[in-house]
Amino acid sequence: MVKTKPATRPVNPRFSSGPCAKPPVWKLENLSDAALGRSHRAAVGKAKLKNAIELTREVLGVPHDYKIGIVPASDTGAFEMAMWSILGERPVQMVAWESFGAGWVTDVVKQLKIEATTHTAEYGEIVDMAALDYDQDVCFTWNGTTSGVRVASGDVIPADRTGLTLCDATSAAFAQDLPWDKLDVTTFSWQKVMGGEAAHGMLILSPRAVERLESYTPAWPLPKIFRLTKGGKLIEGIFEGATINTPSMLAVEDYLVALKWAKSIGGLDALMHRANANAQAIWNFTASRDWIANLAKDRAIRSNTSVCLKFTDDRITDGATFAKAVAKRLETEGVALDIGAYRDAPAGLRIWCGATVETSDIEAMLPWLEWAFEVENAAL
Repeated sequence: MVKTKPATRPVNPRFSSGPCAKPPVWKLENLSDAALGRSHRAAVGKAKLKNAIELTREVLGVPHDYKIGIVPASDTGAFEMAMWSILGERPVQMVAWESFGAGWVTDVVKQLKIEATTHTAEYGEIVDMAALDYDQDVCFTWNGTTSGVRVASGDVIPADRTGLTLCDATSAAFAQDLPWDKLDVTTFSWQKVMGGEAAHGMLILSPRAVERLESYTPAWPLPKIFRLTKGGKLIEGIFEGATINTPSMLAVEDYLVALKWAKSIGGLDALMHRANANAQAIWNFTASRDWIANLAKDRAIRSNTSVCLKFTDDRITDGATFAKAVAKRLETEGVALDIGAYRDAPAGLRIWCGATVETSDIEAMLPWLEWAFEVENAAL
């Protein structure tokens, strides 16, 4: 017998994995100080951009000798910029366990044609990071946004490596503890854990990465938008607020609002605590039901931001159709928006649990998920 509809609804039903929910205190009037209609190269624009860099460093705990830059085209632009500018000096270990990591493999193997060894794992699983050759360069995602899997820790990355580690951390930054001493290039975008607006990426370089940039010139031509050096020296302005192209000052203000909110609640520790609580609410839910499970079987590598679920009821013969029907029913009820699995991932659901999501909204949504499952199952 199908349960009646739950009585309580989430206050905010936005569980999209990007762009993600705004911070819970967000209001449009919070952007009233944006430098609209002003040049990003004017003093006010440069100050805003530099403040965004400094607050990023403060909240994430990035070492003082690491460079932080704001670059175009979101995390994709930041990681592409790093690969095209840094790789090629030595062979590369390419690591992929979800769609975006697979995209980086394509770029290196088919576009840049660098000597590379590719390591892959199925959705919900992860590559053995201890088995990689860290005397080569290593490219990997820290958190698989489309697979719900993350690196358990950076302990296996050797401190005495001679290669560089390039880490796509777009759905990990601000929700997971990134070991900066093990990461030479780190990228992420504003629209994930901080709920910012799209099209702006962050590029963080260790001193070792800067040394590579200043001592190695790729064999291929670099478009202007990818160039990080001039005359063999790092373009310092990129890492001081002088962006390569024109940023949206409205989006910059939005990012600043999110960073200030993060500071006000206790910084990185508080952000991680919120994401962990959100994910745990879902894990507790799935653990007590036999019709739904986490896509990642190994608890140690489960993501606390992009939680991916699969339906396990034997009566379901077409998993993709069933999952889409559940997601659509929840959206129609206005209790969970944009929670379908990524198009290349196994059939199921993907629920964003980053720090801008309230645990109370997750807890209010889950009874609706059970209701939608029962309604769709009855329809079978």
